[in-house]
Amino acid sequence: MPSKSNKPTGEEKKTAHPIENPLPPISNVRPASDGRDLPAPAPTCPHLPKDALFLFFSPHYLISSLLSLSRCLLAAAAAAASPLLHASRRSADWAAAGRTRLRRRNRGIPVFLHSRTPRGLPPRSPPLSTVNMSLDVTQVLLSAQSADGATRKLAEESLKQFQEQNLTGFLFSLSSELANEEKPEESRRLAGLILKNALDAKEQHRKNELFQRWLALDANVKAQIKAFLLQTLSSPAASARSTSSQVIAKVAGIEIPQKQWPDLIGSLLSNIHQVQPNVKQATLETLGYLCEEVSPEAVDQDQVNKILTAVVQGMNASEGNSDVRLAATRALYNALGFAQVNFSNDMERDYIMRVVCEATQSPEVNIRQAAFECLVAISSTYYEKLTTYMQDIFNITAKAVRGDEESVALQAIEFWSSICDEEIDILDEYSSEFTADSDVPCYYFIKQALPALVPMLLETLLKQEEDQDLDEGAWNLAMAGGTCLGLVARTVGDDIVPLVMPFVEESITKPDWRHREAATYAFGSILEGPSADKLAPLVNLALNFMLSALVKDPSNHVKDTTAWTLGRIFEFLHGSALETAPIITSENCQQILTVLLQSMKDVPNVAEKACGALYFLAQGYVDAGSASPLAPFFQDIVQSLLSVTHREDAGESRLRTAAYETLNEVVRCSIEETGPIVMQLVPVIMLELHQTLEAGKLSTDEREKRSELQGLLCGCLQVIIQKLGGMESTKYSFSQYTDQMMELFLRVFACRNATVHEEAMLAIGALAYAAGPNFSKYMSQFYQYLEMGLQNFEEYQVCAITVGVVGDLCRALEDKILPFCDGIMTQLLKDLSSNQLHRSVKPPIFSCFGDISLAIGENFEKYLIYAMPMLQSAADLSAHAASADDELLDYTNQLRNGILEAYSGILQGFKSSPKTQLLMPYAPHILHFLDALYNGKDMDDTVMKTAIGVLGDLADTLGVHAGPMINQSISSKKFLEECLTSDDPLIKESAEWAMLAIGRAG
Repeated sequence: MPSKSNKPTGEEKKTAHPIENPLPPISNVRPASDGRDLPAPAPTCPHLPKDALFLFFSPHYLISSLLSLSRCLLAAAAAAASPLLHASRRSADWAAAGRTRLRRRNRGIPVFLHSRTPRGLPPRSPPLSTVNMSLDVTQVLLSAQSADGATRKLAEESLKQFQEQNLTGFLFSLSSELANEEKPEESRRLAGLILKNALDAKEQHRKNELFQRWLALDANVKAQIKAFLLQTLSSPAASARSTSSQVIAKVAGIEIPQKQWPDLIGSLLSNIHQVQPNVKQATLETLGYLCEEVSPEAVDQDQVNKILTAVVQGMNASEGNSDVRLAATRALYNALGFAQVNFSNDMERDYIMRVVCEATQSPEVNIRQAAFECLVAISSTYYEKLTTYMQDIFNITAKAVRGDEESVALQAIEFWSSICDEEIDILDEYSSEFTADSDVPCYYFIKQALPALVPMLLETLLKQEEDQDLDEGAWNLAMAGGTCLGLVARTVGDDIVPLVMPFVEESITKPDWRHREAATYAFGSILEGPSADKLAPLVNLALNFMLSALVKDPSNHVKDTTAWTLGRIFEFLHGSALETAPIITSENCQQILTVLLQSMKDVPNVAEKACGALYFLAQGYVDAGSASPLAPFFQDIVQSLLSVTHREDAGESRLRTAAYETLNEVVRCSIEETGPIVMQLVPVIMLELHQTLEAGKLSTDEREKRSELQGLLCGCLQVIIQKLGGMESTKYSFSQYTDQMMELFLRVFACRNATVHEEAMLAIGALAYAAGPNFSKYMSQFYQYLEMGLQNFEEYQVCAITVGVVGDLCRALEDKILPFCDGIMTQLLKDLSSNQLHRSVKPPIFSCFGDISLAIGENFEKYLIYAMPMLQSAADLSAHAASADDELLDYTNQLRNGILEAYSGILQGFKSSPKTQLLMPYAPHILHFLDALYNGKDMDDTVMKTAIGVLGDLADTLGVHAGPMINQSISSKKFLEECLTSDDPLIKESAEWAMLAIGRAG
C-alpha cells in the first residue's frame, strides 16, 4: 500500500503460498555476517556434490532416476506391487536514494550479452596460433553500437557466434582490444564490458558455469589476458582504465579463491607508488572492486593490512589529486568487510575513523558523499565500536544535513537511519532478556542523541520538492528526514512524542503549505513505535482536523500527506488487538468513509493514498465476526473502488493497482451478511477479464498495460473465490460460475506473461480448494499449464506458486489427483535436481511430497524409491548447515521444515495402509535427523513444532515397530520434554499429542 517515503513498507500482497525473498543460490560459498562470501562447510555426505544442499543429486543420478521412473510408469500396477525404495548486514548506498549498494549496471550493452552459450565445459583451449583472428573485432564492436538496428543486430550476432565457437580467441581478442591504445575509445570500452559480462552473471548457475569456463582456459592464454588487463590500468583513457579495473576484479573473484593469481595484490600495491595519478586512481579503484568480489577469508591478513594501508593513505588530506582520493574513499567502502581485525585494534580503528571523518570535510562534494557512505557502512558493520566517535559523528552529520549538498546530506541522514536499524534489530531480538552483558550490545545511541537529533530531522521536513508527490521514485531531504524520524520513533518509543508534538501543533495551521505538510508528515511518521496509550489521545484530537484537511486544504501536497497519515492511524491504532478504546466508533465511521470515498475522486496521488487508508480501515475489521461497522456501507465502498479502476487517469500514481488491492482487502475482511454483494462482483470482474482477452492487435506498451490489468483482475477473482467458497450461504450460487472462470483462466495462460501466470495460477488454486473433488473435470485441460509452471526455472516465482497449487489440488482432489501424479512427481524430481532453479522453491517442493502422499495414500509407494533418498540427502545436509548468517539460517530452517512436512505427509499417508512396513527402512534415518536438529540448537519455532509432530507421526504410523527406537533415543526424550514445557501453545499441543502416540507405540 502507499508509502510516503517511497521506501519498502513491508506491506506486500498476500498469496496462498508466500515465498520468502531469499539469497541467491549458493554452491561453494556462503555469506558471512558482514554479507561477504565465505567457503561453504564441507558436506556431511562425501558421495554428494559440494553444492548438494541445493542440487541434491548429480545430473547422472537424475538421468538414471528418471529413466527408472519411466520404466516404473510403463510397468504401472506391477511397479506398485513390489517394495520400492533428493546478508548479511545491510550495506550503504553510493546513490542518494536507496539503502542497498549501487550495483554497477552497463547501460546500452548489446542484447547478445545476455544470451545463453552452450552448456557444459568447452574443450581444452587451442593454442593461439590456431585461433581464427580474421574477424575485425574493432569494426564489429563499433557496429554493435551503431544507431542502425540492422547493423547493430548483425554485429551482435557475429560476436555471439565468435564467443560460442572460439571462447579462447574471443576473450583474448577483447582483452587485446581493451589494452590497445591505438584503438577507438568506444570499441575499447565495449570490449571491456563484454569481457566482464563473459565472466559473471546474475543467476548463480550461470555464474558457476562462466567461472568453470574461465578456469578451463589454457594457462598461457589466461596469463596473456591478465597481462593485458594490468597494462590497461596505465592507459591515458579513463574509460579503459575503469573497465579494466572491473574485469580484473571479476577474474580475481574466480582465481583468488582457487589460490591462483597469487601476485595480483602485490602487483597492484606496487602501482600505488607510481607518480602518475591516473595509475594510482585506477589501482585504488581496482582494489575496491577486488574487495567487493573476493571473500575476506581468501586474502591473507598481511595482504589485507597492506590493502587498507594503501587505501587509507590514498584518502588522506595530504593526497593532492581529488580523483585518487575519491577512488580511495570508494575502495574503503568495499574494503570495510576485510577490516575486522583492524577495527578490533584501537589505534588502527582510530586512524581509519579519523581519515574517514576528515574526508567528510573535503572540498569535493563527491568525496564528502563517499566518505559519509563509508560511515553508513561502518555504522552497521562495526556498530559496537562506535561509542568513542559518536559525538564527533553527530557534529559532522548535523553540519552536512543543515548546510551541505543534498547528495551529502542524504547520506548523513542515512547514517542515523542505519543506527536506528541496528538498535531496532538488537532490541527486537533481546527485548525480553537484554542486559548490558548480552552478546549483542545496545548502546542506545539514538536515545542519547534524541534531544539534538529530532530537531535536526524536523528541519529537514520543510525541504520538500514541489513535484515529489507526482514522482514515484522521488527521494529527497524531506523524505529521508521523515523516514529517519519514523525509525527513531520505532527505536525509542514514547520518548519521541513530546519532542515532535510542539512542532506539529505550531506548524499544522500555518498559511505556508510546507509547514502544514511537514507537521502532518511528522505526526504520521511517529505513529509506529510509541504505545497506543500515548498516541490514542493525540489521534482522537487530530482525527476530525485531518478529515477536514483531506477535503478542504487547498494544497495537494497537504492532502496527499494527510491521507497517508490517516492510513498510518488505521494501520497502527485500529483493530481488535488493541487494548485501548477504539479510535473509530459508530459515531465517526460514516464520516471517515464519506471523506475517504470523496478523496478517491481527487487527483491520482491523493486518491491513491485515500485507497491506502481505506485498505487499513477495512483490515482493522478482519476479526469483526458477524457485525462489522463497514457492512452498511459495503455496496458504496465497492462501487467507489470500481469507479476508481475505470478512471482515465487510473494509470498514474499506481491508482488502479491501489484500488484493486483495496477492493481485495475489503472483500477479504467482509462478513457473511455482505456475501450477496460480493457475489454480484463475480460477473463484473469476469466480464472485465473477458474484455482484456478480446483485445485486438496491441502495441508493446498496450500489451504491458493489458497484462497488468489481467493480473489485477485474476488477483481480485482469487480473493472473491476464497471468500465465497468459504461461505455456506453462497457456495451453490458461486458454483454456477466455475466453468466460465476456469475457461477465462485457461485463456489467460495463453498470454504467456509471468505476472499474469502467477495470478491466474493462484486463482486456480483457490478455485480448486473451493470446488473440491469436482475440480477433477478441469484437470485434463489444466494439466499442461501446471506442468509448464513447474518447468519455469527462469521465472522461479511462477514455479514456486505452481508448486503451492499442486498442494491445493492434492487437498481438493485427494485420490482423484492420482492419474496426474506420475507427471507431477517426475517434474518435481527434476526441479530438485536442477542447479538452475532458485533455491527458495525447493523447500515447498519437499512439502509437496507430503501433500501428494496424503492425497493418494499407499499409492505413493512407487515414488518412495525416488523421494526418500532425496529427502535423506537434504536432511543430512540441512541438519549440519549451521550458520552465523541470519538469512542463510532462515533458509536452512525453511528447508528443514519442508523436509519435515514431507516426512509427516508420507507417514500420515501410509497410516491406515497395510503397507506401512515399506517405511521401516527409513525410520532410523528420520529419527537421526530429529536428533541432529535437537542437538544443533538452531531450529526456529516452526521447525520445532513440525519436528515434534513428525516424532509423533513416526510412532503413530509405525506403532510398536518405532516405539522401541524412540524410547531408546535420549535426544528424543529430551526434545519431547523441552517441547512439553514450551511457552508456544502450538508446540506444546503437538508435543502432548506426540507423547500420547509414543505411549501407544510402547
